[in-house]
Amino acid sequence: MKKGRSNQQLLDRFYNYMVVERRLSLNTIESYSRDLTKYLLFVESKKGRRFKDCSRIDLLIFLNTLKKKGLSSRSLSRMLSSIKTFYNFLISDGILTRNPFQDIQTPRIEQKLPSVLTLDEVDALINAPDTVTPIGMRDRTLLEVLYATGLRVSELVSLKMSNVNLEAGFVVLIGKGSKERVVPLGEEAVSWLKRYIKESRPELLSGKVNSYIFINRSGDSLSRQGFWKVIKKHCLNAGIVKKVSPHILRHSFATHILEGGADLRSIQIMLGHSDISTTQIYTHIAKDSLKKLHKKYHPRG
Repeated sequence: MKKGRSNQQLLDRFYNYMVVERRLSLNTIESYSRDLTKYLLFVESKKGRRFKDCSRIDLLIFLNTLKKKGLSSRSLSRMLSSIKTFYNFLISDGILTRNPFQDIQTPRIEQKLPSVLTLDEVDALINAPDTVTPIGMRDRTLLEVLYATGLRVSELVSLKMSNVNLEAGFVVLIGKGSKERVVPLGEEAVSWLKRYIKESRPELLSGKVNSYIFINRSGDSLSRQGFWKVIKKHCLNAGIVKKVSPHILRHSFATHILEGGADLRSIQIMLGHSDISTTQIYTHIAKDSLKKLHKKYHPRG
């Protein structure tokens, strides 16, 4: 290891590289930081060991310890990916000549089908807000836009006026690796956005200047936690008793357009998945739905 460069300094160089050269989002950097901070504590608990001195056995002990503490396969997989990425950086930085962990297999992840709403439940949820009030109008618009586009909640609350082209009817997003993604809005979402921006948003701003589209009661940008409260409130109002998450409309969007005939590649682009295997989980939901329809309506079902 280069003289004077501590483990923490190497991590700081890695984070700087990810921000400046890879241009990754703050959320992604924070995810790396959470994983690698745990790994750093483990490494330095071994009598001040340096990153370059760690062996396969060390890493397997670390992962096994986390597994015994109840960390899920998905979290272990992400942890391993973070460490491998960091060690590849150490190679590019001249600290190592090879990645000692490159061929360690990712833990098998059990795919869990995301919860989705039926079409009737989507209608009930979207119609739940009282659009007479500015907050109700905002909530209706949030739900319309999310169901129309399948955006991630972080993308939804981060939308700025510059991201939306209401005349052409689409939103433009910058994802991982500075990749641009264009997603159609649809007529209903465009209509509600126009109403909200013209009527309710100015009331919520109360003279404040804010480039974000969705505003809270104080005139500040809506947070992810704020949206979580919005969807829980209106699921309750709509009488939806199934377990909900902030991503439930994103999952419903993907499932419903797949059932409607959209191809996986188009859905992958709209959702912003880098790997189509991530999108393929929705085919399981669609197949299950088709089986139920077949059994219900086919004369020999």
